[in-house]
Amino acid sequence: MKKQLVLGLALMLSIFAFPQKKELKVVEKAIKSNNYADAKSAIKSAEYLLSAMDDKTKAKFYFLKGKALYANGSGNDADITEALNSFKTVKDIETKSGKKVYTAQVDVLKVSMSNAFIKKASDAYERKDYTVSSINFERAFRISTIDTLYLFNSASVAVLDKNYDAALKSYKELMEIGYTGITEEFLATNVETGEVESFPNSVLRDASVTTGVFEKSRNVKTKSIAGEIAKNVALIYIELGENDKAIEAIEAAKALSPNDFNLLVSEANIRYKTGDMDKYRELIKEALNINPNNVELLFNLGVVSADENNTEAAKEYYNKAIELDPTYTKAKMNMAALILDQEQDIIDEMNGLGSSAADDKRYDELKENRQQLYKDAIPYLTSILDLEPDNLGAVKTLMNIYSAIDDMPNFKAMRARVEELENQN
Repeated sequence: MKKQLVLGLALMLSIFAFPQKKELKVVEKAIKSNNYADAKSAIKSAEYLLSAMDDKTKAKFYFLKGKALYANGSGNDADITEALNSFKTVKDIETKSGKKVYTAQVDVLKVSMSNAFIKKASDAYERKDYTVSSINFERAFRISTIDTLYLFNSASVAVLDKNYDAALKSYKELMEIGYTGITEEFLATNVETGEVESFPNSVLRDASVTTGVFEKSRNVKTKSIAGEIAKNVALIYIELGENDKAIEAIEAAKALSPNDFNLLVSEANIRYKTGDMDKYRELIKEALNINPNNVELLFNLGVVSADENNTEAAKEYYNKAIELDPTYTKAKMNMAALILDQEQDIIDEMNGLGSSAADDKRYDELKENRQQLYKDAIPYLTSILDLEPDNLGAVKTLMNIYSAIDDMPNFKAMRARVEELENQN
């Protein structure tokens, strides 16, 4: 009786296996004919049989499902994502069972898939379609998770796309897997030009050195970009208005790159946004210790000093920026504005004077001081126009100054220039 039962059960399973094989053959036939719509339909029909499939048949099912959904690269975003999941399931099943029948086929297919994703990502990047570029760089990473550079590229492009949630997710994943971006470069110096050139591998580099065309071969490891990733996470939090999280991320980044100039500036910008001016100045000065010739930082300190009515300090910073970069018109414009801002105090004092002889004398002194302010501002403004002839703000300011000091020839010249520039707009 037991033997009959076993025989009956075996017969029953054998009969049930026929529709499984039949459905999967339909899928295979449709895929071979590039009829991916029918292949997807047949996959859905076979799905109800999945629970009864053995591991080998399940692996085949998911392999075919992946191919049907991928559709040789023409599948939509959702289908391609599902295809990648299906190929992963194939590997999981065969790794667990120890019988790798379809894993090798998946690996072969993934090579062409990866190349296709990278090409799509690169082409989309060139035409500034950052959404498509980021998605396909991530897909290239999912195909081969050892190629972490593609996930980094995906995150970086997502930032350009202002898709901060996607960028943040990718950057955090990179941090979790300990990505540093460190690579080994194979370098040699071109004997004729004296320039250092990089080679794809040591074999090609060494062969080039042997020919005598190159010399001084060496291997150099690139710098870690772990600090840059942490910094980018902080900058994303800044964009999202989550300043506390940004500060936490920056602290983590500083632990990896303690003397990173950009980190100091990034933290300074957060402190500025939160109104912590003391910490802002402290961080900017630290950054200037690293890069003392950074005119932007000197200009920013000038702005902060001016906002706090520390005119002398502001002048010092602006003049230092101009000294370092005579073409830096922003500092020149702010310097002129700073000088002219002092006019109001003179006007207030003039209006408050009486009619005594002493007051009349003081009035004349103040009037002369006011005229001198105008004259002090002129060189900065004319210098701006030498660099930016179409700077309407500078032209208008000069026109008003020349009117105030009764310089009619220059006033008329500036007025004509204002009219010309306004007509152009």
